[in-house]
Amino acid sequence: MAFESNNFSIVKKEKLNRGEFSVDCAVSVEGATKLLALSTDANVNTCEVLNGVINFAGCVDVSVVYLSENGETLCAKSCCPFTSKFEGDNISTGDKAIISVKVIDCEVSSTSADSFRLVCQVEQSGQIIHSQEIQSIKTDDQDVCFKSEEIQVIRLIGEASETVNISSELSPRGNVKTILLGESQVIVKNVESGVNFVSVSGDVVTRVLYVTDEGKFESGYVTESFKEEVELEGASRESLVEGYASIKRDNISIEAVESEKGAVINLNVPVTIEVKAYEEASVQVIKDLYSTQNEIKVTTSSFDMTRVCKSEVVEGKIDGSLTLEEEKPRIDKILFVGGNSVTVTSSYLSNGEVVIEGIARTFVIYLNDEDNSLNSVQLDIPFSLSDKFNVANTEGTLTVDAIICDVDVIAKKGREIFYDAKVKATVNYCHDVLSSVITEAETMESFPEKDYAMELVYGQAGKELWDIAKEARVKEDILLAQNPDVVFPLAEDTGLVLYYQKTK
Repeated sequence: MAFESNNFSIVKKEKLNRGEFSVDCAVSVEGATKLLALSTDANVNTCEVLNGVINFAGCVDVSVVYLSENGETLCAKSCCPFTSKFEGDNISTGDKAIISVKVIDCEVSSTSADSFRLVCQVEQSGQIIHSQEIQSIKTDDQDVCFKSEEIQVIRLIGEASETVNISSELSPRGNVKTILLGESQVIVKNVESGVNFVSVSGDVVTRVLYVTDEGKFESGYVTESFKEEVELEGASRESLVEGYASIKRDNISIEAVESEKGAVINLNVPVTIEVKAYEEASVQVIKDLYSTQNEIKVTTSSFDMTRVCKSEVVEGKIDGSLTLEEEKPRIDKILFVGGNSVTVTSSYLSNGEVVIEGIARTFVIYLNDEDNSLNSVQLDIPFSLSDKFNVANTEGTLTVDAIICDVDVIAKKGREIFYDAKVKATVNYCHDVLSSVITEAETMESFPEKDYAMELVYGQAGKELWDIAKEARVKEDILLAQNPDVVFPLAEDTGLVLYYQKTK
């Protein structure tokens, strides 16, 4: 009696443990006297998945706006490399990783005329994607009776990535003397599958802070929509897909160009798009089995698969206020804001809605008329927004990526700062599906030979043909042929007759 393997693969996603690490960063400046604003962003460049560990490396892009010795407002940049890792018994070579890094705080550790030294606190999170082989069996032994069923499994088709350049223009207010700061963010709004490709669409939102020839600080937002098709062999219109996008700020190009028609600020933002595709497939497996000749020891195991099932964009307005501390100079005029960012601290489902909580951050640079000084203050604005998000299974996993735009700050009475902005968040949701399968069957002792020619088998009401045949250790067609008038399932307790051919 022989059983062969009939294995199949499934995909399982798990959240990686959230953690934090510090990145030391030095930014070279020219004759700095005061730091006014910080703008930071973090990206992962390389990732290696090994047994028990995920090693990854990247950089924190830092831009500092500062006041120089001669009274100019200038900007300096630095790319600060880092390495970090995730550890866990659930991590194996060959797994895929989705890693997210976010600067959640940045403090100045020391200052001098030629450098700022910073300590950036970076939060790491993500998911690990396992492609698991599930053990299953099949047999063509004539003495083994089995009942099959078709189960739906979810498996990974593949992944792909590409970098595209998103170009746009901004019409400035007057001639541009200096571009101080450029902050670009990207949000994925829709992901669709096609034949051997995945289409990803979204928005790139860029805020440019600049100084005009008249010495006035100005800023403007540009939103450029995109739709890109990323080649992925094996994808189909029925595939389950997800897409992610990121920007390395160090690679952004912002240039002011003067022409006969006036000044134009040209922006070129490289966006890296990553996609993954999954498929739902039918697999034929043995649900139950028995032998007419031997005892069989059956092992059944359960397993989890992950279904990627929903992605939506949630938008909302947030606002808040801050009262300056007494030792801070009063606000006579707000000149500009910089270093806009948002951190999602928690997200969850409640009563048919998704709730997103976080902190919006910006630096407000203002003028004090009394001593004609430039000053700055950091605003941390907590927020909570919600939107409809109905799912059948609320025990799944949410991942949220958010950007902030349309930041507006006003001051009242010299010490009150009022803030409002718009938050856009991409919410991805998936949940696990539990299934089970016979993973192993072992042939045991032979049944004793029947030394009688007839047997009466009693079947209880409600019993199916399979159940009675399994108890009697005969094939279904034999039981049915010898009891042609019996209808299954049994309507009442019934005696069934079995005839055996005696052997000498």
